[in-house]
Amino acid sequence: MKTLAQVFREVLQEKGIESFGVLSKRYRKSKNKLQDVAVDVLNGKGVIAEVPEPTVVAWDLNGNRVKGSRYAYVPGCMAKKFKVLIRAEDLKARIPEWPYFIIDLMHWDKHTQKEKGKICLQVAQSYGLLRDYFTGKELAVTWANDEFKSMFHGPVERITTYEGSTANFLKEEGIDEVVLLDPWAEEVLGEEDFDVKAFIIGGIVDTGGTKKKTTPKIGEELEKEGIKVHRRKIVLRGDVVGVPDRINRILGIILKMMIDGKSMDEAVYEFQEPLHARWRLRKELPKHATRYMINGKVYRVVEKELFDEYSKWLKIRWEDFVKVLRELNLVALERKRMHHLNKISNPRIINGKLYRVILLKKAAMLCYNC
Repeated sequence: MKTLAQVFREVLQEKGIESFGVLSKRYRKSKNKLQDVAVDVLNGKGVIAEVPEPTVVAWDLNGNRVKGSRYAYVPGCMAKKFKVLIRAEDLKARIPEWPYFIIDLMHWDKHTQKEKGKICLQVAQSYGLLRDYFTGKELAVTWANDEFKSMFHGPVERITTYEGSTANFLKEEGIDEVVLLDPWAEEVLGEEDFDVKAFIIGGIVDTGGTKKKTTPKIGEELEKEGIKVHRRKIVLRGDVVGVPDRINRILGIILKMMIDGKSMDEAVYEFQEPLHARWRLRKELPKHATRYMINGKVYRVVEKELFDEYSKWLKIRWEDFVKVLRELNLVALERKRMHHLNKISNPRIINGKLYRVILLKKAAMLCYNC
């Protein structure tokens, strides 16, 4: 699926333009100059024109700095002074049919005011993500009531807001099949799902209390209206634990997979925070614990080297590893020291659990949290 920057590059090349500059410093710190200039051209803020003298600053069509260019992005107020080569209409005619990414606010009233503020922030951040790939208008917010609009401090005019239900919005757009991102779904999101015309993310934060398992209800309402719903979940190595739960981060994972070709694990890692990583680490570490009974006292021990292993696919720092150890009352020892403990211990089953029993008092000195 082409991004707006790719469409813009093709239009520039067809005009024989291999580099472009700007007449101001506005885009010099931009990470994706082609995309940012394309968005402004598409929104009618400016044009690409031929200028009489090479610009001081210019880039090639891969975003690399070059000496100068006779072609430049020119603000609309100055366009009459130059020979215009590319206008908004030239881009609009080439834009593919991008899917909608719908944030469903059906359960808006179940949130506290603080939670509603979080939703508004995450919607604004979702717009920023889509603007990096498309235009931002592909972000649709359904059930967008007056309270949401008054609390939303993002560019409301640049997203698609719809006061009615998601089902009615889809019908008006002629869409009868969607993918619903649902952590309780049985199937995992895959490449075969990227051909749909709409993805739906539940506008739900802090999924406790009355909001627990509300995402499936969104799908049920759509199916009642005759919409075909594919429920899909995002997982990290086969488990939803550790997957970010913020609306914008879920959207980011989808975009990384769909546009950048990242694997699901790679995309999740990119948008993961240490908080999410610790969720998963709490689940993983006990699987590797060995019980030692030393002088009658039980120690649950894991290898310290597990930090290196888990940090490859969980965004954890050493302090996160230590924090989880303390929460779970686990001890971390170097692998070679565990081997030594195994040599001087005897395996025994006590109350149905395996312990390695050590009778030497001094062996207890080997166990400590690092």
